[in-house]
Amino acid sequence: MTKTEFLALIEKKRIELFQIVSKNGLNSNVTLKHSQELDRLLNQYNKAIFES
Repeated sequence: MTKTEFLALIEKKRIELFQIVSKNGLNSNVTLKHSQELDRLLNQYNKAIFES
């Protein structure tokens, strides 16, 4: 995956997370799940971009 593709996917997940938070609150299980997905994506991005 290219840097641009990673950043687009990260931005999409970030927007989804904001929408979920506004709908379900910060402490809901669905918010936690999406937050963890975003964390994984960010970790993958950092590994791909900064460790290569």
